[in-house]
Amino acid sequence: MDAKLRKQLEIAACKIRMGVIEGTYNAKSGHPGGSLSIADVLAYLYFVQMRIDPSEPKAADRDRLVLSKGHAAPALYSALALRGFFPTDEIKRLRKTGEMLQGHPSMKCVPGVDMSTGSLGQGISAACGMALSAKHFGDDYKVYAILGDGEIEEGQVWEAAMFAAHKKLGNLVAFVDCNDLQIDGTVDEVNSPKPVDAKFAAFGWNVQIINGHDFDAIEAALATAFKNDKPTAIIMNTVKGKGVSFMENQVGWHGSAPNAEQYAAAMEELNTALAAMEG
Repeated sequence: MDAKLRKQLEIAACKIRMGVIEGTYNAKSGHPGGSLSIADVLAYLYFVQMRIDPSEPKAADRDRLVLSKGHAAPALYSALALRGFFPTDEIKRLRKTGEMLQGHPSMKCVPGVDMSTGSLGQGISAACGMALSAKHFGDDYKVYAILGDGEIEEGQVWEAAMFAAHKKLGNLVAFVDCNDLQIDGTVDEVNSPKPVDAKFAAFGWNVQIINGHDFDAIEAALATAFKNDKPTAIIMNTVKGKGVSFMENQVGWHGSAPNAEQYAAAMEELNTALAAMEG
């Protein structure tokens, strides 16, 4: 990856993180921690990888993304707004009654959302259905899903994993956001799904393990996908709360919104980082 593209992606990811903080602060609720940890992969998918057109959000040949960890909606909304699917001012109305952006993604209400998600474990099944449809009808679009490491404690995830391999869904990529924290503590304490890579491999998937905040690693992992009829799992080691120092690796930020003082501190830190990137 050349330096120019890397800088563009770093800027996009920083702006996505700013949208997460803006949205959760104004909503006085939401899930900033696990939203911040997926900002980099969303930046890469929406600004490099995916075949999409914001002016035609329902185009039949578009690539699809299913945010299986639907509580990380603030990051998805921020990415979609930045990509031009709807005005960025909508972010400030996150979770407001009667507004477009609710606590979990809705494909009925939000341009660019390909699947309504929220109940953990179900999104990957929907992604499998989309991938199977493409294969059945000879369509060439790709399907991407983002899961959490706490989410994959759900049994339905592994039913879907078995299904995807059995149906040879080589047009499906699942990113697993392994930030090691979930609402009740560390994944090791709650119900460890590890070793995640070995489990997906045992179910018949292609598997890559990467630093989920490294754009070169994301690019290289995706370059290995779609090479055969196996689905691909990209296991991303990430930092919950990435980009806001006082939120990083703190389980309390799984589902807590920043107050006014915390909002100001977070935005100052992100604005400083953005200015350095753009300078």
